[in-house]
Amino acid sequence: MDARPTLLVIAHGSRDPRHAATVSALCARVRALRPGLRVEVGYLDFNAPRVPRVLERLSAEGVRDVVALPLLLTRAFHAKSDIPAVLREAAARLPLLTIRQAAVLGPSSLLTAALERRLAEAGLRPGDRRSTGVVLASAGSSDPEAGAVLADIAREWWHTAGWCAVRPAFASASLPRTADAVRALRAEGVKRVAVAPYVIAPGFLPDRIAAGAREARADLLAPVLGPAPELARLLVRRYDGAVLAHARGDLTALSA
Repeated sequence: MDARPTLLVIAHGSRDPRHAATVSALCARVRALRPGLRVEVGYLDFNAPRVPRVLERLSAEGVRDVVALPLLLTRAFHAKSDIPAVLREAAARLPLLTIRQAAVLGPSSLLTAALERRLAEAGLRPGDRRSTGVVLASAGSSDPEAGAVLADIAREWWHTAGWCAVRPAFASASLPRTADAVRALRAEGVKRVAVAPYVIAPGFLPDRIAAGAREARADLLAPVLGPAPELARLLVRRYDGAVLAHARGDLTALSA
């Protein structure tokens, strides 16, 4: 058996079938980047298999070490509460299995690179940057830390990438909404407005972002991040970071 810990990607799940298809495609890219690494997927809700069932199967198959990687862009409620609780409960039932939770994906320069890839695919040209304002639109969270992080990412992206402006927006929980952020940039005289969804997979809230972009007549709407190469590389980076932290004794196992 491969001595490397198994990578368990933990996705939220959605009733929208595009969500699971996107997660599967992303995991396929990770496997291609790291041949031989066992990569499994577990969902918190809506889709199967659920995280506890995957861990039970892995333990029964003789796996002894798992890195659980939240497929989340910000450290909000799911990363702070839901996922640790699910993993602790599983670890208590599966004493032979060592489970470690890796860091969430964002913030990262790889994510902004993926956003720029999607904007280019939507038709944005390199020479358009100085005259383009970007709405960085996330799903939204009631956790104030998540909103503050998105604002920091928008500010940093504006400073480093040369956009006319970058403004955060949210599909739920917080304001402004996508359409309001587009209109605000128009009111400030921004010539071209692009909406960049800061979400991984399609679903209800990403569709709301798209609807807001259309409602306010944004010039460009980028696709969701999906299985972007940069995102796959980021998953590998977070996995490697968790393995290295364990080797250094810096990462506590979620064991009973």
